[in-house]
Amino acid sequence: MADFDAVLMYWGPVEADYKTFGSLVLTRLFTEHPETQKLFPRFVSIPQGELASNADVSDHGATVLKELGELVKAKGSHAAILKPLANSHATTHKISINNFKLISEIVVQVMAEKAGLNAAGQQALRNVMDKIVADLEAD
Repeated sequence: MADFDAVLMYWGPVEADYKTFGSLVLTRLFTEHPETQKLFPRFVSIPQGELASNADVSDHGATVLKELGELVKAKGSHAAILKPLANSHATTHKISINNFKLISEIVVQVMAEKAGLNAAGQQALRNVMDKIVADLEAD
């Protein structure tokens, strides 16, 4: 529970600007792990230099972070939120669990740089993301 609370202390800037943070997260994910961009049919043809300014990338990144925010706010009692997410990403979108691990670390990096997430907060976010990913994998 303490890890969730620690993350929520830094969540305000993300919540205030989901589109900017979402764009930063997805742009970095696609730049550092180019193979992940191929998992998003709408984004596959966007040149890397145009990712950061693409409205669809920002919108989808905002959706990702809003969902993550709901999971964090649930403080571990997230089964009802996670189940449909796990099903759609496994069956419809065919996203492997490794990709959730990749984006988890990107979220930690972006929050450290742009939301002031300190070292303890970064570890707390890693712990929270590890729990969410483990629960995704179990579904």
